[in-house]
Amino acid sequence: MSQQEQLPRIVSRKSLPTDQAKWVTLKKIEWKNQDNTDKIWEVAERTTRKGEVDAVAILALLESKKSDFKPSTIIIEQYRPPVEKFVIELPAGLVDEGESPETAAVRELEEETGYKVHEVIESSPLLVSDPGMTNANMKLVVVKVMLDDYPSSPKQKLDDGEHIVRRVVELDSLMDEFRAYEKRGFTIDARLSHFAAGWELANKFSKAARSA
Repeated sequence: MSQQEQLPRIVSRKSLPTDQAKWVTLKKIEWKNQDNTDKIWEVAERTTRKGEVDAVAILALLESKKSDFKPSTIIIEQYRPPVEKFVIELPAGLVDEGESPETAAVRELEEETGYKVHEVIESSPLLVSDPGMTNANMKLVVVKVMLDDYPSSPKQKLDDGEHIVRRVVELDSLMDEFRAYEKRGFTIDARLSHFAAGWELANKFSKAARSA
């Protein structure tokens, strides 16, 4: 952190009338459940949806010609005011109007991290992460990034006022990295944590099967 920068902080937190909200709105849903009982549900909705998909998260699989380079990915550190903490996440962003999720993933990865996509490997089905509170959705786009001159880092293309720290982390070290982050007061994004836990379990089962 440079001398001109300071730690972000919350100045105030107050109720916001929905007619003053720019990014989200609150709706009341009236519905009938399986027992034909009338029910009420409150839901937060994005006002920015331009198509079927709100946003993308990008899982970048990094490769290098160097023989000692281990399978790695890119994670970011970003302050999130709603939780009042720095959060460890995958690179992500909203899908622009007329843009496919894959195109958005390529654009967002370069903007947030500076790394360029060499190949889009696959896109997930449509995903939701908090369906009890919001209809916000996303897709996970898996991409391949070739590192020609690692460990040098490309220049990020951040918006004014945007502060994102990117890190290249070995996939096998993700869970250890998260434990270290937690001790420092960071919070881990659930989707990234679930991926890392799955990776760690897959490795454990694979080793157990080989030794059986």
